[in-house]
Amino acid sequence: MADVVPFRKPEPSARRKGNTLCRRGFHKWEPVDTPFDVKQGRLVTRYRCRRCGAVKTGAA
Repeated sequence: MADVVPFRKPEPSARRKGNTLCRRGFHKWEPVDTPFDVKQGRLVTRYRCRRCGAVKTGAA
């Protein structure tokens, strides 16, 4: 006979672990720096998400 492997649900804290909000598009953006973009001819602000570290840029 084969050994039976018990399958259990993960603990509730393990299910919530991670960046669930960021995966659904609710990032927590904070400005990092404002370099000058030569092609656009203006300052560009870089934003980094506090939780997951994603980066986006926006014109200042």
